[in-house]
Amino acid sequence: MARLYRAKSGRILAYLVAQCGDIQLAEDALQDAFIKATTDWSVGTLPDTPEAWLITTAKRNLVDVWRQQQRHQTLQQQFAIDSLDSATSDEAQQEIPDERLKLIFTCCHPALNRAAQVALTLKTLCGLNPREIARAYLVSETAMQQRLVRAKQKIRAAGIAYAVPSGEDLPTRLASVLAVIYLIYNESHTAFEGQTLSRTDLANEALRLAHLVCQLLPHPEANGLLALMTLHQARQQARQSAKGAYVPLAEQDRQQWDQTQIAKGRTRLIGALSQGNPGPYQLEAAISAVHCEADSWHTTDWHQIVRLYQRLYELVPSPVVKLNELVAAAQIVPVNDILKQLVQLESALEDYQPFHAARADLSARAGQPEQARRDYQNAIRLSRNQVEKAYLQLKLTQL
Repeated sequence: MARLYRAKSGRILAYLVAQCGDIQLAEDALQDAFIKATTDWSVGTLPDTPEAWLITTAKRNLVDVWRQQQRHQTLQQQFAIDSLDSATSDEAQQEIPDERLKLIFTCCHPALNRAAQVALTLKTLCGLNPREIARAYLVSETAMQQRLVRAKQKIRAAGIAYAVPSGEDLPTRLASVLAVIYLIYNESHTAFEGQTLSRTDLANEALRLAHLVCQLLPHPEANGLLALMTLHQARQQARQSAKGAYVPLAEQDRQQWDQTQIAKGRTRLIGALSQGNPGPYQLEAAISAVHCEADSWHTTDWHQIVRLYQRLYELVPSPVVKLNELVAAAQIVPVNDILKQLVQLESALEDYQPFHAARADLSARAGQPEQARRDYQNAIRLSRNQVEKAYLQLKLTQL
């Protein structure tokens, strides 16, 4: 049931919000449908089309709530009830793909702050829970839950329209929309929880949404983001062994990389960069392109990667970007020098698993096994993904 919720809830919710115009109401109806499924499906066989069953059940929940409030409805609301009640599940499923982009733009309304925009969209569209979203923002789960509640309340109070804006309103929401797609892909790349390293469903959805945005508004950063994800996807197959174990970039079989996708990503990136003044997504894509061009880990142009990270840090001065810059720099400068600089990031990245994993690797290289052991233990403690955890446990054992 949890897998079904992750895979289908965003699609169904987009349709329900399109019908009722209220995110909280749609979420409640969908939640009730899943609760009913846990009881109805446990005593019998699964329906032939679980998604259609959930849509039908959620629609009935919405109609029941609306009819209970019938005295307070306008003619427009009554028309919406009649339309929803008469729509078939097949019709709903056909409408869903276009509705998902509308939901993103609705959640990314400028009346909400950027963090709330992105968090709400990840929750509603992707089925990510507050704990997963909190990880992306390095905040507590409780703080993220409160942020989500306030965002939904503001959308309702402000009467924000459920639609893709047109004309001059579109660019004002672009940055938030791209941030959402970026975080959707990040979650697909290394799933927060579960038995698999990545989530193909989220990766495909992020790529689809990025293509749609590039068609709506061919901004250099939109193309930069699509290039970045395309280049990452080109290396996806090499990230796991035949037995499902995680394979880091340094050890990947580059013959498994999809050269056709790499060529597509590079072409799109070059087109974006040609317009001048590259933004963060273009710089990240450029870093990925440098990796893709190298014949091996050791022949990678690390000087260029470090310079790109330095430029990225000027635009996005976050501790995560600085961490990536230092890890790249460790390939061309003494590791002990990098370890000294990592101390400055410790407080900011105390609960960030990649920080501990990176420092553990560098400490092991520097001949500091005790520090490496502590960091591997912290990285394992902070990991929820079983494939990732197994890799870190292996590294710890090898010490």
